Amino acid sequence: MYTKQNLKSNLAAIGINPKGTLKVHSSYKAIGEVEGRAGTVLAALMEYMQDGLLVLPSHTWSNVNTRNPVMDALHTPTCVGIITELFRKMEGVHRSLHPTHSVCAYGQDAKSFIYGEENATSPCPEGGVYHKLWQRNAQILLIGVNFTTNTFIHGMEEWDGAVDTIKKEPESYYVITPEGQRLHSPQHRHCARIGSATFSKLEPEAMQAGILTLGKFGNATTRLMQARPLRTLVANHLTRDPNYLNQY
Repeated sequence: MYTKQNLKSNLAAIGINPKGTLKVHSSYKAIGEVEGRAGTVLAALMEYMQDGLLVLPSHTWSNVNTRNPVMDALHTPTCVGIITELFRKMEGVHRSLHPTHSVCAYGQDAKSFIYGEENATSPCPEGGVYHKLWQRNAQILLIGVNFTTNTFIHGMEEWDGAVDTIKKEPESYYVITPEGQRLHSPQHRHCARIGSATFSKLEPEAMQAGILTLGKFGNATTRLMQARPLRTLVANHLTRDPNYLNQY
């Protein structure tokens, strides 16, 4: 059974910068048996990153749609796992005001990091939180999951000319702020295509280039990368073939 200290030691061994910006995607089941369960996993991450910035997705793309077009920042659950759902409810955690692709942030400058997401009109626009990960050269850590969960790559699709990424016509959505204000948030949502299923084909090349390194967090295999070199790799593919991420 893993303890909080075991998991914090894993983060150090993986090479996580405790004073940097860390975006995490995770599978709780992959980690194995943990003393204190998911709460201990989050305690390890939050304590380790207390002098930096910890960012987790709090997406609602599967439960906020044209039939249910309202995301309540305080009450709408995430659709991306138990760790993210628990994290969004924890003291000191701030949730961005994006109707379908919100994130939660904890630590240094968390509020300023998520500021302005209520003005986003697509899942991962320039100037949004995923673009800020690139600007900061954030570390992106996948715990027990692969590149198919790496939302940062969706950002590169938007910024670097991928075709058939987002719909041309906006759909009407709303966000309820923690203070109870209702904001209109029209969105150009992702196109119905292959989705992120092709993203894993980037992994071998990223490993060969030294952009991606593997490690362990509990029982889970981790994938660690930095945002800037990953964007460079993907942008090079999209420059040659804007349809690259639509093909297996």
